[in-house]
Amino acid sequence: MVVREGRRSTAVLDTPAKVFRFMSRVLLRRDRETFVRLDLDARNRVLGWEIVSVGTLTQSLVHPREVFKAAILSNAVGIIVMHNHPSGDPAPSPEDMRTTERLVEAGKLLGVPLIDHLIVTDDGGFFSFKEKGLL
Repeated sequence: MVVREGRRSTAVLDTPAKVFRFMSRVLLRRDRETFVRLDLDARNRVLGWEIVSVGTLTQSLVHPREVFKAAILSNAVGIIVMHNHPSGDPAPSPEDMRTTERLVEAGKLLGVPLIDHLIVTDDGGFFSFKEKGLL
């Protein structure tokens, strides 16, 4: 059985700013890095979302197997992942870059593409890999 943190929504998440507004309540003001996956349908509407990992102040353990498991079961057409940086700096770390690359490759193989990866901070700032041309 798949545990869903959040349910289907009619919200269309077609920009990083909309994704941030939709999920910010889940990630802001957390003292540890928290990694979340959103499952999307063909129209970029949310099928559901899940907290995949809760880590430490400076990192979270993320494996493609855990990220894509429930996305496949929910028949997601694509996914968006996001995590917070409690430090307040939204810039991606080298590990964030490697994780994103691994998720892109896994998504290609599984037929469930990674649409974006956002890094958010408590001050309302965020970094979008898609917006910066890194996806």
